[in-house]
Order: sequence, then C-alpha cells, then structure tokens
Amino acid sequence: MTSGAAGMDLSSAEDGPVTIGPGERAAVATGLALELPDGYEGQVRPRSGLARKHGITLTNAPGTIDSDYRGEVTVLLVNLGREAHTIAPGDRIAQLVIAPVTRATLLEVQDLTDTKRGAGGFGHTG
Repeated sequence: MTSGAAGMDLSSAEDGPVTIGPGERAAVATGLALELPDGYEGQVRPRSGLARKHGITLTNAPGTIDSDYRGEVTVLLVNLGREAHTIAPGDRIAQLVIAPVTRATLLEVQDLTDTKRGAGGFGHTG
C-alpha cells in the first residue's frame, strides 16, 4: 500500500464470502501463482490490522512458498477472536514478503561451545 511496505497484500479470490467462526480455520484462495527464482522464498505473514481488530491470523506464520512450487497460493487463516468474521472476495487477508534463503550445512559434533546463556530456554533471558 506504500512505497516503504516490505510485503505485498494478498487478497481473497474466493467466489463468495468465507465466514470463520471463533476457533475455526479456513483455507482462502488468492488466485495467485508464483515462479520464484531459486534461492528465494515467499513468506506469507498475517496482517496486523486483521489480527488486532478481529483475531484473524495465520495457522502457520509465516507460511513458506518454496521456489519450486507452482500451484495457487492459499492462505491458512484461523480466528482467535470471540466472534465470527467474514472475509469477502477482494478483502486483504495476508501479506507476502519475498526473501533470500540461506542454505546451511549441518555438522554433527559431540560438544558445543560454552556461552553465557548456555541451555537456558524460553524466558531465560528475562
């Protein structure tokens, strides 16, 4: 919507409205297919306005579109709100960010180097 936006809007291309009840999920078609260059991915991300106002977000955020996928982009939405929400054809439902993919080679080792954090898990650093 603006020149500084990192993501492109994805809109519903469904033939009619899709109503998602509280706690329900829906796969919403976008009518969009991509051919991404090797070494890139599409990241499907929630729209902050839908999440804040209605509790609508993605079941798998971010969703990944691989460079060798050639099918239609479908957005997997979930309603975490308390009321049903209806997506009309043409409504913006998610955003798409195209990003480079870094490929790593994993090495199996017997020991890891020590750090100040160590093996501290969720919430360990405050």
